Amino acid sequence: MEYVLGHGTENDFVLLPDPDGRLDLTPAAVRALCHRRRGLGADGVLRVAPSEDPGAAWFMDYRNADGSIAEMCGNGVRVFARYLVEAGLASGPEFAVATRAGLRTVTLEADGEVTVDMGPARFGAESTAIVPSTAGPVGSVTSFPGVAIDVGNPHLACVTTADVDALDLTVAPGHDPQLFPHGVNVEFLSPLTDDLTTSLRVHERGSGETRSCGTGTVAGAVAGLRAAGLSSGTVRVTTPGGVLRVGVGPDTTTLTGPAVLIARGEVELGDSAEGTYAYTRVAQTATL
Repeated sequence: MEYVLGHGTENDFVLLPDPDGRLDLTPAAVRALCHRRRGLGADGVLRVAPSEDPGAAWFMDYRNADGSIAEMCGNGVRVFARYLVEAGLASGPEFAVATRAGLRTVTLEADGEVTVDMGPARFGAESTAIVPSTAGPVGSVTSFPGVAIDVGNPHLACVTTADVDALDLTVAPGHDPQLFPHGVNVEFLSPLTDDLTTSLRVHERGSGETRSCGTGTVAGAVAGLRAAGLSSGTVRVTTPGGVLRVGVGPDTTTLTGPAVLIARGEVELGDSAEGTYAYTRVAQTATL
C-alpha cells in the first residue's frame, strides 16, 4: 500500500490513499501501522476513500491507533485536506470533506494553515474526570469537574486552576460510563486569560495522550469561554504540539492550524509469528 505521513500540531497520522474503495482496513492492520516500535508510528490512520455523500468527493475514514473507529478528527481533517490538494484530488481554497460526523468545509489559508468549519459544539451534562494524583499517597486520585461537549465526537472538558503540565495522563482518566458508554476524549485546560488564551492537554480515547487534538481543542475552547461567562470569541489554545485557534460563534465553530506532510512510501502488511500484523517498509522518501 502507498502511505503518506502527516501531522497537525504534532498529532500525527498515516494516510492511506484508497481511490477505488477496495482497501480492507482491519483493526489489527491499524494497530500495526500506528505502533511506534513495530510500525510506521502514528496517533491514527486516515483512509482516503471515495465519498457516498454528493456534497463531497472524498470521505475521511478515521481510525484511532487502537484500531477503533472514530466519528471525527479536527487535526486529521486538516491533514487530509492538505493531502487532497497536494495529490491533485481537490482544488480551490475551499471544499468539503465527508466524515462520519457529516460534511466539514475546509479552507486553505494564504499563510499555509488550514481552517475547518467544525460545526456547532453542543453542551451536555456536567461530570467528573479522575486522574492519578501526583502528590499524596500512592494510589490516590484527583477529581476534576468538567462538562460533556459533543463536537461530532464525545468530550469531557475540565477547566482547572491546577498545573495542567503536571497532570499524569499516562493512563486514561476515569469517567462516567453511563454518560460516555463508548468512551470519551478528556481535556484539561487553564482558565482563559483576558486575551482569551489557554493551555490544554488531552487524553484521546483509543490513542492515549496526544500532542494535540483538534476536536478536543474546540471542546476546550467552548468550555473555557463558558467558564469565563462568554458565549463567543476567538480562543488561542497552546497544546504540547503547537498553537491552534478556535473561533466560536452563535451557530458554528472553526479550527485553524498547520497541516504538514512529512514522508511517503509503501508498506506491506502480513501475519507475524504472534498472529498479529507486522509491516515491511518497501520504500520511503522523507520530506515531501
